Amino acid sequence: MTVVIIDYGSSNLRSAAKAFERGITEVGLSLNVLVSSNPDDVINASHIVLPGVGSFADCRAGLLALDGMMDALSESVNEQAKPFLGICVGMQLMGSIGLENGDHTGLGWINGTVRALEPRDKILKIPHMGWNDLDIRNISHPVLDGLSDGSHVYFVHSYYLDCDNSDDVLATVDYGGPVTAMVGRDNIIGTQFHPEKSQLIGLKLICNFLKWKL
Repeated sequence: MTVVIIDYGSSNLRSAAKAFERGITEVGLSLNVLVSSNPDDVINASHIVLPGVGSFADCRAGLLALDGMMDALSESVNEQAKPFLGICVGMQLMGSIGLENGDHTGLGWINGTVRALEPRDKILKIPHMGWNDLDIRNISHPVLDGLSDGSHVYFVHSYYLDCDNSDDVLATVDYGGPVTAMVGRDNIIGTQFHPEKSQLIGLKLICNFLKWKL
């Protein structure tokens, strides 16, 4: 079985790959980690990870530029229901539409709009960068096992996914008001924060994702 981290030119994937390799060691599973831009690898994966750094439009364009990747994602995630994790802009791409630098269609897996952060406290800087505490809305989700309110995770973002359905929001963070920090339904989850940079809490979440059985 293989965890495929999709490479579509959006970021340096070394830290993500190493975090998942460490997670596999922690949980003692027979999994490999593969960073790939090949749709066939996604079709053959047991777990799929979509990271993302940069703008919604650029990440979307990078994903669309990989011939056959959108079809591979649809088959693997929607039809075969493989565990899927979107990270940062990878989570935002799960939404219906992104409003960064124009209107751009997302994957449409989570109904909602990716909007600019507008904290009520104007002293707060954009981008939101640094460590913040999670407010967990769905403590029963298996990927949140062992996490609790106040779990400290690392963010770097200027936009967020504003979900149409509050049931899709697994956790928020307070940044001049509640901001979506984690979403999920069925076999898909997404984190606005970076689990690969969130030390022990991030590692715990990655381990939970690797063990996740639907």
